[in-house]
Amino acid sequence: MSKTSVGNAIGRFLLALAFLMGGVEFADAQQKEKLSIELDWSPTGMHAGLHLAQQKGWYEAAGLTVQIADGKGSTGTIQHIAAGQYDVGFAGLGAMAAGVSNGMPLTSVACFQRASDYGLMVPANSPWQKLQDLKGKKIAMMSVAGVASFFDPYAKASGMSRNDFQIISVDPSVLMSTYNTGGSDAAVSTVAFFLPIVENVRPSKGILMSDAGLNVPGFGFVVRKQDVDAKASALRKLIEVNQKAWAYILASHEDEGVDAIMKERTDLRLDRNIMMGQLKAYMRFFDTPATRGKPIGWQAESDWVEAIAAMEGVGMVKPGLKPADVYTNKLIAN
Repeated sequence: MSKTSVGNAIGRFLLALAFLMGGVEFADAQQKEKLSIELDWSPTGMHAGLHLAQQKGWYEAAGLTVQIADGKGSTGTIQHIAAGQYDVGFAGLGAMAAGVSNGMPLTSVACFQRASDYGLMVPANSPWQKLQDLKGKKIAMMSVAGVASFFDPYAKASGMSRNDFQIISVDPSVLMSTYNTGGSDAAVSTVAFFLPIVENVRPSKGILMSDAGLNVPGFGFVVRKQDVDAKASALRKLIEVNQKAWAYILASHEDEGVDAIMKERTDLRLDRNIMMGQLKAYMRFFDTPATRGKPIGWQAESDWVEAIAAMEGVGMVKPGLKPADVYTNKLIAN
């Protein structure tokens, strides 16, 4: 055989091998189930589980290909899920329940932040421990719906009304600056998210609305109701991987959780200290008395009964909404 013939034979062999290897990779990719996830916002400490699983290759090991995109608020995220633009939303479940009440075909298949962090930020060196202590004080709150919607029932549950305070309504973009510069004595907010942000400017502490009986589940996975069955296999894997990720983080691996956020989002100028502060703050809200001892992500009907009553009281959901309308534990292994 001539050198040319040998060379051609080797070339054909290598081409065939490359084709076969490519076919294996293609088949492997075809076997993996794909899910797209939209977050509620740009990275926060509450996203650590999602990013840690990506960094450690746990999605791939479970047979998933997962794409994660930032959002611009829970309300926008749930709208995108309802419209089929993403498979899963990681969003505030209060916003999801409001959407369901208005006809969106959505449900929560897992809740990770099961206790509410709605409340007030007040200076750390202040003597204030409850809402009653702030009578006559200036309280800043956002001029749009959200946690501010719960202030009136919070005040009522505390034996007061908004007339007992100097309420300052501000645009969301200036809530923190209003509080940080002393323009208000307190600010209505999601405590775990905002406390680490203001810490270096105005060290603060949180007074929680849940202490007065107002508790709304926080962040979890939202999907279209039809996908609970249609995409059951992929969603079960997603939940199991995130249960694993959060169990790992909660077992004193917070540093790895924050490192994962930083590595996954090198395109952003994230403050590692804020990410860590948020992560640690959110960790205290992972359980309610009704979910203690249950698997991560599992939701309690009694918690939703309380949440729906609170949301109905402020007009966020219409009368008649039931827990079964907004959540299922069907995809969570006991």
